[in-house]
Amino acid sequence: MIVAGFALLAVGAADLVRQFAPRRWIGYLTVAVILLLLGSVSDALWPMIAGLAAGALWVWSMPSERRAPLGFWPAVLLGVLAVAAVVWLGPRDETGLIGDVWALRSPFGEIPFDLVVLSLGMGVFLLESANLVVRAALDGEHTWRPSEAPATTDAPMTTEAPTTTEAPMTTGDLVPEAATPVDPRSGFKGGRLIGPLERILVLILTLAAAYPLLAAMLAAKGIVRFPEISRDGETGARAEYFLVGSLVSWVIALGGAFVVWWAAHS
Repeated sequence: MIVAGFALLAVGAADLVRQFAPRRWIGYLTVAVILLLLGSVSDALWPMIAGLAAGALWVWSMPSERRAPLGFWPAVLLGVLAVAAVVWLGPRDETGLIGDVWALRSPFGEIPFDLVVLSLGMGVFLLESANLVVRAALDGEHTWRPSEAPATTDAPMTTEAPTTTEAPMTTGDLVPEAATPVDPRSGFKGGRLIGPLERILVLILTLAAAYPLLAAMLAAKGIVRFPEISRDGETGARAEYFLVGSLVSWVIALGGAFVVWWAAHS
């Protein structure tokens, strides 16, 4: 269990650093120090090292500025690792120094330290890392993006050299405004907030067994998106974009809820 917790915590924290930290090396160093402290006081140095290795591999295989070279397969491998660590390794009997002072109670009983680390890691992963997984799934399916637009210009292209009587070219004349490349990821700005909130709600409602509220929330999203999807015409591009992105996001959140539930009842 603790292996899955450290791996998810390292991966999620690394992605938050990539997204929000102005100096990434300081953020990475801070994350490593925090994990080192947690691993030391909980007698989990080897799981902590495994978590750092998983975080480093994730940053390499799931870049945030370009398409992932391996698609969303790193997320599949991370999910398999988390499930295997929870199902086969299970909770630990000894949690080091922190086990002597750890006491966190809830209406359902005492919550072990390892379960807290796993839940925290899962929550952090659902914030930004899951966005990268959804993006990789959309890239892999070549799904239409809201920001995609043809970068064309009405001016014909010629290879003739300009005559000396023409006015000198300025930097604005070199690249027409219409031909400026569009960042294909700029259409995900809103989703970076909506997606994490949606996944956290799915995780909480699933663990709380509030299935009617969960179904109502998912249905409400479809109703809100229906006017936009209905303008799709014959291509169905918007509907495909909505379905792929939403289903992948929900599967990640539901899978995370299953892992935490299994760990809590093991």
